[in-house]
Amino acid sequence: MGETEKDSSELHQPSPETAAAPATSPATAGSMAITLSEDSEISPNPNPSWFTPKRLLVIFCVINMINYVDRGAIASNGVNGSRGTCTDGGICTSGSGIQGDFDLNNFKDGVLSSAFMVGLLVASPIFASLAKSHNPFRLIGVGLLFWTIATAGCGCSFDFWSITICRMLVGVGEASFISLAAPFIDDNAPVAQKTAWLALFYMCIPTGIAVGYVYGGLVGNNLNWRFAFWGESILMLPFAILGLVMKPLELKGFGSCKSPKEKGYGEMTIPVVEATEQIPISDGENLKIEVSTSADRSDNEASKKVPLSNGAQKIFFQVERFCKDMKALLMERVYVINVLGYVAYNFVIGAYSYWGPKAGYSIYHMNNADLLFGGITIVCGIVGTLGGGYVLDKMQSTISNAFKLLSGATFLGAVFCFSAFCFKSLYGFIVFFSVGEILVFATQGPVNYICLHCVKPSLRPLSLAMATVSIHIFGDVPSSPLVGVLQDYVNNWRESALILTSILFIAAGVWFLGIFLHSVDRSNEDSEHAIPTAERSNLRPLLDGNADTAEEAV
Repeated sequence: MGETEKDSSELHQPSPETAAAPATSPATAGSMAITLSEDSEISPNPNPSWFTPKRLLVIFCVINMINYVDRGAIASNGVNGSRGTCTDGGICTSGSGIQGDFDLNNFKDGVLSSAFMVGLLVASPIFASLAKSHNPFRLIGVGLLFWTIATAGCGCSFDFWSITICRMLVGVGEASFISLAAPFIDDNAPVAQKTAWLALFYMCIPTGIAVGYVYGGLVGNNLNWRFAFWGESILMLPFAILGLVMKPLELKGFGSCKSPKEKGYGEMTIPVVEATEQIPISDGENLKIEVSTSADRSDNEASKKVPLSNGAQKIFFQVERFCKDMKALLMERVYVINVLGYVAYNFVIGAYSYWGPKAGYSIYHMNNADLLFGGITIVCGIVGTLGGGYVLDKMQSTISNAFKLLSGATFLGAVFCFSAFCFKSLYGFIVFFSVGEILVFATQGPVNYICLHCVKPSLRPLSLAMATVSIHIFGDVPSSPLVGVLQDYVNNWRESALILTSILFIAAGVWFLGIFLHSVDRSNEDSEHAIPTAERSNLRPLLDGNADTAEEAV
């Protein structure tokens, strides 16, 4: 303890060099806010008692599965149903499901199936940005609670607009989980199995949709379509509650989000030359020093000229920080190339999922095209997604190796899928298309691995959020209508399918370029909240007072 007191007293004693230095006016000098912890919160036990990595993975996989069960359920015949019809003789039959109860035409039914995308695309970057000022684990809990209420609202809807609004809110609730779950998995997965764990998480997408088809059909046909949504809400409710009440996990790259006053720290200010340092004072207590640069001071002086309310200041700060982070993402060439390839890839996959059964029925006269394409997608999705993660881990998980796997698997998958549509035999088509889909789905783990590891930890949620926004806005959302326009023009499903599949070669080519980019795994970089190390000689003596300056620096 005597040694600690000595260190602390030395901090208050000016060194000969600094004592001889001329005094600097507050208007021109930098200011330094020093925060003294009164408890051991700065270095707490990082993991709560309920936590184990495998338990976290299982919880997140179940949540992801329920998310996509909802996607499959609303598209199932038992929930979606059919519109009522009337014959020329005046005999009418009542419709079934959502389409029958609300008398929806095909256009409105199509809007309903994709309405969640509006909330998802708008809310994903918002939740990613909020993760810098609020605990990410708590944000997941808030999003899941939103999702739970919105799905229950779908079951209580009374017309087209009410269920459409609820579907949009479902997307808002899902956005927090999509942006923030994968970084938690990446943080806690074993080093040699990171991609395999991500692949297991993303494998829940095709599996959940398939289970949703079955679940929606059973519940809708035996009870009522509303019970399908209520059942999903009940399944998700425990996870929403746990996310809100359990001791939260901390995400790498994000410090504690509490304000200094909430933590009970004392504050002082000190002039600074250039750098900062975090100096241990005693067990459980740290000296936290933050620098206010000349640029910060000019910003502060400018902001004083235009007084803003607290709410306006917070909004302005969030927008400013979001723009700064977006600039950092767009400057990262590895990230841009990865997302461009992902957009081209998702353009094809989205059109496959929508037009595949109809194309298969037209080309090969399949009576059970829905079942056949669904079965191929489920099996190949599981095998391919898990296989891609396993192979990358065996290759050694690096960004360069991920690009090699992405380009190679996508190119070979494109060759097999293209060849499949050239076959006149149904059996030849099934074999080649199955192999092609396994190879194409092998990209899920590697593409998300790059999104997580090519940026610093604090940007990972925004990286995933903007990747999600991009692949939907420029990928699967426009692909289905564009392929429809193409088919109207050529009037040949085989030709349309071959033209669509050829876009996979473009995706492979874009990812191939990524191999030659200089890539650095930035997942272990210091977070933006970390305090850089500096020479002690750069520190000036502590000064009493200047409380106003301390508040500005904080």
